[in-house]
Amino acid sequence: MKPEIIVVLAIFVFFIGMEILFTRFFKKDGQVKGDGTVEVIGTLMLTLITQPLVVGAGFAVAAFLAPEQVDVLKSWPVLAVLALFLVFDDMTQYWWHRYTHRTPWLYNLHRPHHQAEYLSIRIVYRNNIFYYFLMPGLWFTGALIFLGGGWVYAGYIVVKMTVIYGAHSDVRWDAPLYKIKWLSPLMWVVERTISTPATHSAHHGKHAEDGVTHYKGNYGNLLFFWDVLFGTAKITRRYPQEMGVENLPETSAGEQLLWPIIRVRKKASPNVSRAV
Repeated sequence: MKPEIIVVLAIFVFFIGMEILFTRFFKKDGQVKGDGTVEVIGTLMLTLITQPLVVGAGFAVAAFLAPEQVDVLKSWPVLAVLALFLVFDDMTQYWWHRYTHRTPWLYNLHRPHHQAEYLSIRIVYRNNIFYYFLMPGLWFTGALIFLGGGWVYAGYIVVKMTVIYGAHSDVRWDAPLYKIKWLSPLMWVVERTISTPATHSAHHGKHAEDGVTHYKGNYGNLLFFWDVLFGTAKITRRYPQEMGVENLPETSAGEQLLWPIIRVRKKASPNVSRAV
């Protein structure tokens, strides 16, 4: 196992440990039957199968299309290669995430992530199994590794996943920092640069009228800067009281993981359009 993967795994376990110590990790408020199943299967499927397979496929496609360009990035400056990952992985993930919230059939692949009525490290990888197969950033990552960017990716993925884990965790690391007056200018920069629990929880809020929830915005993963740049940012330094999506039709663990192969017959909700 590569060192960066071991580090990411250790950080993931650290956030799990923090939630076990300071929150109800095994029984979240709002948790329903099937939540744990979706989260465990979704996490194992992505980490053990989907991500290695898609990144490997991206590598193979690049090798087929441009074999003479192998390792060309090894001579590039670190910041230049990092910029490529930020654009082709993180920015494309922003647009993919944004597009899934605006396209009904794609939203069915992303819906499991918002089906949970809680925010937690548990839901980081909670998506339909097919969601990540279509994510452009994973394909581009494979291509960039073929081009020689793997040495930068090793550090990049550690930083990116640390931010994403921290933004999803309900151990809100940013909350005490907002209370320290002299840190306010620094936090102003931080919350406009990376995703934080406050900005990301707004994306997971349940009620648009609560003044915090921003379901059709705050899409950033590593960089919240993309939301600032593309006009989808909402920053309040507060957290929604409830998580989830209003008026979603009933579903099952099977549909969440395997739509459109598994479908649950349901009645249409008059307000479900909010989701897309």
